Amino acid sequence: MTRTGRVDRSTKESSVSVSIDLDGTGQTEVSTGVPFFDHMLAQLGKHGGFDLTVKTVGDLEVDAHHTVEDTTLALGTAFREALGDAAGTRRYGDALVPLDETLSQCAVDLSGRPYLVHEEPEIVELIGSYDTTLTRHIFESFVATAQITLHIRVISGRNAHHVVEAQFKSFARALRDAVALDSRVHGVPSTKGTLSSQDSV
Repeated sequence: MTRTGRVDRSTKESSVSVSIDLDGTGQTEVSTGVPFFDHMLAQLGKHGGFDLTVKTVGDLEVDAHHTVEDTTLALGTAFREALGDAAGTRRYGDALVPLDETLSQCAVDLSGRPYLVHEEPEIVELIGSYDTTLTRHIFESFVATAQITLHIRVISGRNAHHVVEAQFKSFARALRDAVALDSRVHGVPSTKGTLSSQDSV
């Protein structure tokens, strides 16, 4: 079984090409024009064990918002395509990841129901050219198109770089566990027999 997804998405604001292999080895090739965002997507691929290719050209002369948002919407769509009906997966995953003074906790459910709970401390507005207020929006966008339930909570942290990076690492590790195939799971891991946005439990 091949669990791969690919999305090409073009608007007046951006052109995005994304591919993901859920059973990869963490190889990434990322270029969005927003260096810190590239770094975070590389963390997602590496620590999630996903092969990930992302190429985005966006209207960075305006700001990074459209580029980051459109890239993440496409990534979530590609993830859902790769996941399929989630048959044989663990469905749930969680991780507690330290990064120096920062500690991030993440839990994921491949529920088919988009829902986000996100808690992080106040941090400086910019990391390089990256607007740190986009972090929550990245997770909102991914959740919307990947159709997952996601809880992320930064338990402690001061350094802005660490606070954002720890979130991506904990998200990656939780996703890795959730999509892992479990030989004891037969079919879709739901009592309804489906994980869709209309009727999963």
